Amino acid sequence: MKNNQNNRRNFLKKSMLSGLAMGTLGSWSLPATAGMKVSKMNFGLVTYLWGKDWSLAELISNCEKTGYEGVELRTEHAHGVEAHLSKAERKEIRSRFEDSPVSCVGYGSNFEYHSTDPALVVENIRQTKAYIQLCDDIGATGIKVKPNTLPEGVSREKTIAQIAKSLSEVGEFGADHGQLVRVEVHGRITQQLPVMKAIFDQVTSSNVKICWNSNDTDLMEPGLEANFNMVKKWLGDTTHVRAFDENDYPYQDLFRLLDQANYQGWILLEAHSNPADKVASMVAQKQMFENYISSL
Repeated sequence: MKNNQNNRRNFLKKSMLSGLAMGTLGSWSLPATAGMKVSKMNFGLVTYLWGKDWSLAELISNCEKTGYEGVELRTEHAHGVEAHLSKAERKEIRSRFEDSPVSCVGYGSNFEYHSTDPALVVENIRQTKAYIQLCDDIGATGIKVKPNTLPEGVSREKTIAQIAKSLSEVGEFGADHGQLVRVEVHGRITQQLPVMKAIFDQVTSSNVKICWNSNDTDLMEPGLEANFNMVKKWLGDTTHVRAFDENDYPYQDLFRLLDQANYQGWILLEAHSNPADKVASMVAQKQMFENYISSL
């Protein structure tokens, strides 16, 4: 069954790309890419701001129109993919993606494990497991979680150990359901790469990986390349980027580092702006991504 689903998705993806090459997007059509480097990275969307108000049908359709190959569904957005869904509703969502060239990359949750309240940590772990089951049911490949801070009044070492222990537990549960646990480099303190390294030094599950988040803190001393290499062995299959023309993050350098690391995962656009025509903006961002890749 899974091979048939993959074959169908590959056929649909080829059909979509053929349509793009034929100019089916009209004024949004992408230029020909003959001679460009073929990337091992796939480009997709995080429904952070772009896509948050679209139904699931609209979201998939707009990704198809713009050549986005996958989507990370954010929690509490209009597409309404949440743990309260029935078995039938989950099956319907899975079918929608199986009938589309667009992959359900995963689920973007807000679960975190740094709280000083043990009951709150337990509840976040419980809900993470519930959403891992949702991801399995809808045909996703993983769930995004995050640290948000290191609370004041508690030793740094204690909180880091607590986060790592929690990640190890949900990681093993995710492995049992074929779902990767992706830890977004996130939070005022925890987004610093040495802190992420300290957490991952204590994570015992190999099913827990880092989701690179393209933060300004990546550029802190000793610099992007050294920070990247610091955590490179834990990189997973998702990398978040912002709209390429709305900040001065060195994306060409990042893609070079990913390429050298033989990264074969997703580059997911997590735009923070609010353009009037988001579909046209998606096309423009995808072209910028392709330009970066062609320059490697």
